[in-house]
Amino acid sequence: MARLRAQDAERRQSANPDFLEALARGLSVLQAFGPERRQMTLAEVAREVDLARATVRRALITLTELGHVETDGRLFRLTPGVLRLAAAYLGSNGASTILQPRCERLSLALGGPCSAAVLDGEEIVFVAYGQPTRMVSVTTMVGWRLPAFCTALGRVLLAGLDGAELDVFLARLCPQPATPQTELDKQVLRARILEAGTEGFALVDQEAEIGFRSIAVPLRRYDGRVIAALNLGMRTEGESAVALRERVLPLLRAEAAEISTQLV
Repeated sequence: MARLRAQDAERRQSANPDFLEALARGLSVLQAFGPERRQMTLAEVAREVDLARATVRRALITLTELGHVETDGRLFRLTPGVLRLAAAYLGSNGASTILQPRCERLSLALGGPCSAAVLDGEEIVFVAYGQPTRMVSVTTMVGWRLPAFCTALGRVLLAGLDGAELDVFLARLCPQPATPQTELDKQVLRARILEAGTEGFALVDQEAEIGFRSIAVPLRRYDGRVIAALNLGMRTEGESAVALRERVLPLLRAEAAEISTQLV
């Protein structure tokens, strides 16, 4: 999970005199927790966000008072109160309301997990998710983050950036392999992102997860701007790359065209 570290806060503060460093540090503390860091000591949080212990202590005390964090005196952990932040986004973002039932319907019709995501820095964030079975909780997947560069959703969303924005993204990118098949060469990545923009879809084969391939199309609002992407994934033994293009892609494109009429 990408986190806002102290040096990032200082850079952003210097770029904008209205930047609130205390708020940024508090958010970085919240973002330090995750599946592999469900609870941490003060020292562990400070090390994770690269901030002074005194600063982290004040942030944790404030977050505890606000109901976002709880502690037993030694270990700190997030509370369900944090979900109010996610609920505020999902409730105010009409796209999520539109996309969730679509993803559920498509996943049942096509037999694979269907997701919609938006771009957030170097990552994609799931804003809707459907699964043919209930083996995976939808609420677990909404909010899930993955690297943008090696996912079909990410490449479609990156293709929606203008040339200068894509240059900045690639210049800052330090790609790490998710699988042995993850493409790490930035020139190749640029070509694949541009191809996704030209072709109107991206297909990624086992670059994000071994045994899994996915195909994604852009979701455009009324002015043509890409604001999200729609994706269908399949196990490699269940669907070939050719079948994804021939069977799934036309259905995704038709769905995207219909969805786009509702996006503002």
